[in-house]
Amino acid sequence: MNTRTEEKRVEVGKKRKRGSGRGALLILAAVFIMSAGARLMSGTGAAIARELSQLGAADSTEADTFGESCEPDSATATLLKSLRTREIKISAEEKSLSQKMKAFELAKAEFAQNIAALKKAEEQLAATMTVASSAAQDDLDKLTAVYESMKPKDAAALFEQMSPDFAAGFLARMRSDIAAPVLAGLKPETAYTISVILAGRNANAPRE
Repeated sequence: MNTRTEEKRVEVGKKRKRGSGRGALLILAAVFIMSAGARLMSGTGAAIARELSQLGAADSTEADTFGESCEPDSATATLLKSLRTREIKISAEEKSLSQKMKAFELAKAEFAQNIAALKKAEEQLAATMTVASSAAQDDLDKLTAVYESMKPKDAAALFEQMSPDFAAGFLARMRSDIAAPVLAGLKPETAYTISVILAGRNANAPRE
């Protein structure tokens, strides 16, 4: 009985030793795995950091290279400057031309107004001259009628005081049956001069 009990104790002790040994091995294995993972992660992080740093440097280099390639050379820069200068000059010329066109349009409108005013003044002057001519014609007709109503002797005495041209004009307007006695009452020299003037007027008159 005692022997069996002792054997059982020995077996239980062995089992306990085997279980504690296995637990220690598991703990050591976990520590090793964690240490390896930490080293792996540390190396990977450094590698990733190096990769990112290299990529950033490459992008910076490419950006610098792209910026340098975008800068124009001297010939292109000169051409661009010339084009800008020409553009500014053309813009100024267009502005000056626009101002001149506006001034021309204003002068044209003012000229048209002056022409219209001048035409109106001419029409008014023509109307005034027509009225004056008509009035003068009426006055001559009235004065001729007065001379015709006078006695030939009195009319002849009055015509002696006139210039030959003036007297010839009235005699030409008078009826021939009244003008003949008046002309006969004039002095021979005066009658001759008036007759020459009247003949000259009739000679210049158009004939059919």
